[in-house]
Amino acid sequence: MIFKKKIDIGKGKELLSRYRISDVHTHILPGIDDGSKDTEESVRLLTALSEQGIDTVVATPHYYPTEKSPDSFLTLRDNAWELLSEKLTESLPRVKLGAEVLYFRGISRMESLERLCVQGTKTLLLEMPSDLWSEYILREIFDIQRSRGIDVVMAHIERYMQKQPSSLFNQLLTGGVKMQINASSLTGKQGKKLAKMLSDGMIHFIGSDCHNMTTRAPDMASAAATVAAYAGEEVFAMLSKSCGVYFG
Repeated sequence: MIFKKKIDIGKGKELLSRYRISDVHTHILPGIDDGSKDTEESVRLLTALSEQGIDTVVATPHYYPTEKSPDSFLTLRDNAWELLSEKLTESLPRVKLGAEVLYFRGISRMESLERLCVQGTKTLLLEMPSDLWSEYILREIFDIQRSRGIDVVMAHIERYMQKQPSSLFNQLLTGGVKMQINASSLTGKQGKKLAKMLSDGMIHFIGSDCHNMTTRAPDMASAAATVAAYAGEEVFAMLSKSCGVYFG
């Protein structure tokens, strides 16, 4: 019989706070995508994250290239941010604006790609296709990094691990692509495996990917507690450094 390790959520909160770990993947902007529906829910999400030890949140609303132009998307994002910023207090985490950009063929040649990076950085949170990735897709990702000088972070990479050959991930990691996992995956069946991957430097960021306070609420503290239990506290120093370098 396999016994799970005891998870200390209080310890998770303390580690997130002490190492100043950012939540790099959220849908907390009101009314822009399938995330927060209004400013009240946005404030509740940010309050929950603050209570879990998070002091910096990256707002990453979905950007779907077939639905909106970059200009239209950024206008909507700025409008949503203006509504939310009026409700913020000093007790809530600071918010940086970004996007979760869905990969599309030709993305490496998109003129406005830099504008979709996280504010003040050249870091792009990229949502990948759910089917098998081709060599063309890999070439485009490397072109984004090498030709555009953009740092690619693949969102919720655990969703794709069973569908792609492990050699492909080794290629991406060797090429400097960074990986993000969702907090909810750490608290699920994959928790021990993902914590080990964090410890081995194969995963670089944790994000809540929170959308609401009911079905997809933030749970960064439980995720951090799981990492501490299975991989040790030293992982948080690596996470903190990655957050500082790539998300500012």
